[in-house]
Amino acid sequence: MRLQNKVALITGGTSGIGEATALLFAKEGAKIAITGRHEKRGHGVTAQILEAGGQAIFLRTDVRKADECRRAVEETVASFKRVDVLFNNAGVFYPHTALDCTEEEWDLQIDINLKGTFLMSKFVLPRMIEQRSGVIINNSSGWGMVGGDAAVAYCASKGGVVLLTKAMAIDHGGRGIRVNCICPGDVDTPMLPEDARMRGQKWDDYLAGCSNRPLRRIGTPEEIAKAALFLASDDSSFMTGAALVVDGGGTAD
Repeated sequence: MRLQNKVALITGGTSGIGEATALLFAKEGAKIAITGRHEKRGHGVTAQILEAGGQAIFLRTDVRKADECRRAVEETVASFKRVDVLFNNAGVFYPHTALDCTEEEWDLQIDINLKGTFLMSKFVLPRMIEQRSGVIINNSSGWGMVGGDAAVAYCASKGGVVLLTKAMAIDHGGRGIRVNCICPGDVDTPMLPEDARMRGQKWDDYLAGCSNRPLRRIGTPEEIAKAALFLASDDSSFMTGAALVVDGGGTAD
């Protein structure tokens, strides 16, 4: 029960890493608010938490829009009185080089992955400052630390998340707020087979290409959720401004 009596707001909480984190945080005692744009999936996640005896709400939110981010924070506070943990997890990916990346797809990835992280943090921070405590966790990527092939906008957005994390950690550490990010490698979420499809690769061939990392496999959403739990809890009480790489050794190779 490492998050007992805590309130966690998780963006992109309707599937993949966000869903796994919401379920784990609830199991560890947190009250959960998840955001996303898919209501059916969102209510499915909250139903699992409620059936297990926890507390959870779903808030339909587009993190590109300031008014919706502000409303998500306000409704979380209205329901649970506070926000202790923000997990900025919402993200999208399209594989393109600078030559074939359209302006629309560039804007979409920057706006969801980077601007969305900024907006949610902007509206959560005043609540945490009032409490003089709080944790913000941003979901970056191994490709936010190193470059990746045919991922120009994604790499730019996720690299921005890493330095946004460090900047906010410096600005708000004196007020009892810790800000860290996770840099996952390839994880078994709906984003991965979609990447294979857009690259024109068969799924088995795509997975075989992922086997060259030291651990010889892709990760699971639950493994990333455990890293998020570590950063959300007092187990990481002396960590801020850090980029925690959880990628099976991909960036070490």
